[in-house]
Order: sequence, then structure tokens, then C-alpha cells
Amino acid sequence: MDGSEQHRPPGRKPGDSLSSQSPDEDWREYRDALPHGQPHKRGAGLNPGNRFEETRLHVLGDERDRQQLERQWEGEDGRPVTVPLTVYKDKTKKLINRVAPTSDVPFDWTLNPYRGCEHGCIYCFARPYHEYLGFSLGLDFETKLVAKFDAPGMLLDELRRPSWKGEPIVMSAITDIYQPIEKEHGLSRRLLETMVSCGQPVTTMTKNTLVLRDTELWAAASAMNTGRVTVTLVTLDDVLASKLEPRATPPTGRLRVIRELVRAGVNVSVNIAPVIPGLTDKELPAILEAVAGLGVRRVAWVMLRLPYQLKDLFVDWLWREVPLRAGHVESLVRQVHGGKLYNAKQGLRGRGDGAIAAQIKQVFEVYCRRYGINRDVRPLRTDRFRRPSDGVQMGLFGG
Repeated sequence: MDGSEQHRPPGRKPGDSLSSQSPDEDWREYRDALPHGQPHKRGAGLNPGNRFEETRLHVLGDERDRQQLERQWEGEDGRPVTVPLTVYKDKTKKLINRVAPTSDVPFDWTLNPYRGCEHGCIYCFARPYHEYLGFSLGLDFETKLVAKFDAPGMLLDELRRPSWKGEPIVMSAITDIYQPIEKEHGLSRRLLETMVSCGQPVTTMTKNTLVLRDTELWAAASAMNTGRVTVTLVTLDDVLASKLEPRATPPTGRLRVIRELVRAGVNVSVNIAPVIPGLTDKELPAILEAVAGLGVRRVAWVMLRLPYQLKDLFVDWLWREVPLRAGHVESLVRQVHGGKLYNAKQGLRGRGDGAIAAQIKQVFEVYCRRYGINRDVRPLRTDRFRRPSDGVQMGLFGG
């Protein structure tokens, strides 16, 4: 088969995470086929087989060695490989999604104009959702995106339904609505225009300066207390961020975003997510001081979450990008999740457990008190919602 074979790792059932085996097992033997060389500015160094598939395609080690020798003869060895972006049309019939009742997130409704994310954050807990589309949670998540081109019309239809009560919507909770393809397609802006016009309460989480394009819309929503922008910060170190979040705006740029949005009157919060024990946890005081100085008064944090095969991507990333700290970080991650790389138990998955998790929580709370953060956390107003009519743009002026 020319050095490739369809192969299920021994002793593993379909859908098993690679890390579900013994910690001593060299699971790297089973990494899936990738382009020739490390992908340029992508977070994932693996493209694991879909956990729902019975078989997975892997390139054998001797075949990879042969390809490597060929590249050396061609003078291409060591050059980053550009992996093209493909955008598919999403034919979903429903746009506003209800969050599962078993979830422990503090909201009930989401709206996702895009699935998959160019930012390529290696830690992103949304990666496994890409497997429901038949893709891999690895490189596919960053390069095979799905866009809901019919979303603006669908939103109007769903907001007009008598059953919709104008409850707050998070746009989006799993992938960034301001990722690079938004600049071309503009779906998020059109959705936001509709929601602001009819007083629909809406929030978003982003790590991209493209949000500044819509400052006037977010300012209008904030003036009615029906809108909020949450900026995600993991670290203040631009170099580390370029490895963790290869195509997102660097932290220095995100601090500028916060400054400009606050000056424009936008309700801004910050999400320190994820906190990575042994890698970013020591930055909590500095991050809180920095954002408080910019006028932010609402901050949350989330512990690193590694569901399903995301464990494998992250551990591979550790040994590839921060090898001198990899073993220590992995050990601490296990300590906050009861000896595992992830504990999916509700209430613990986003906070962790044990002494290290308790210390992170305590540090966060101490510095929040010091900088006056989270003293006045008001919910968004829902009484401004007016069901859109055919002249939806008049909503801004009709009450």
C-alpha cells in the first residue's frame, strides 16, 4: 500500500482516545497522515482519525523516513508547509441552539456562524465537535471550515417566532466569530446588526482585532445593556501565544482591543481561558492587573480542558514546542484532574480539583479583590427585545 495502511492501534476500540492507554505507551507511533513537514502557523501537529470511524489512515514510520530523505534531496527539508483553507457550506436548518441542560456554562443559547476555527489554538475544547462533521479535530479543525451562509435570514425567521422570548444569546461559544474568514464573508456583522436593531441581548468571545470593525454596533448594544464583548487572554507573552494560538491576535494586540472598546463605551469582560498549570497559571496576577488598568471590571477563568483526543494534540504540542517543561506541565495537569489528563465531571471539568486547583482559584479571587474586579456583575437586559418585523433596522429607534 505504498507505505500507508488502514490500521487500528492494538487493544483500542473505535472512538478510544489515544491517551486512554497506559501513560508509558508510545502513542506517537499512531499519528495520522500529515502534509510533508510541519504545517505553517498551525497549532496541531497531528490529524487524529475521527473517533467515530471504524478505521483510520496512518503513515508508517519507514514511509515517513523515505519522504523525509526525498525532501532533503529536493532542498525542501525544514521548510514550513502551507496547508490550504477550505470553506464548506453548512446546510443546517436551525441557527439558535439550546445548550444542553447537563452543561455547566452560564448561558442557555448559542449561535455559531462558523464551525472550525483558523486561529488553531492547540487547547481549544471545541476541536472534538469537528468530528461530528466527519473531520479530524487536528489540522482539519483549522483548515476545513464550515460557514452558515444562510444564517442572517435564518436568524430573522427564528427571532420572529412567538416562542422566542429574547433570552441572551452567546455568539459564538465554541469558535471565534471574528476569525479571519469573517473579513471576507461578513456573516457575524450581519447577524449582529439584526440583534442590535431589535434589542436582542448578545455577547461574544474573541481574540481577534477584527471585533473593532463592529465597535459602533457593540457600543449601541452596550448603551442599552444588551451587549457585551469578552476578550480571551491566556498569557501576556506574545511568543508563547504565537505557539499556543498561532493565528490569533497576539496578547499585546488584544490589550489594545480592550482599551479601544472600553473607550468607545462597550461593555468588555475578559476570560482567562484556559489556565494551564505549570505554563500560564503564574500569570494570573499580571493579567488581572493589566486588564483592570484598562477599565475591565468583569473577569472569569477556566481550567484547561482536554476532552477526547484533544489530550493527544496537546501532549504532542507540549513536547514539540516546550520540551523542557512538557513533563512538568503534563504532571500538573494530571494533578488538577485526579491523575487523568481530563475529568469530565460536571462542576470539575472547568475548575479542576485538589491543592493546585484550589491555589489557582485562591490567587484569582485575591487579585480580583485587590483590583476591584467582579464587584458589580449585572446581567444583560432582556426587556429591550422587540420582535423584528420586515423593517428590522427600525428596531433601534422603536424602543
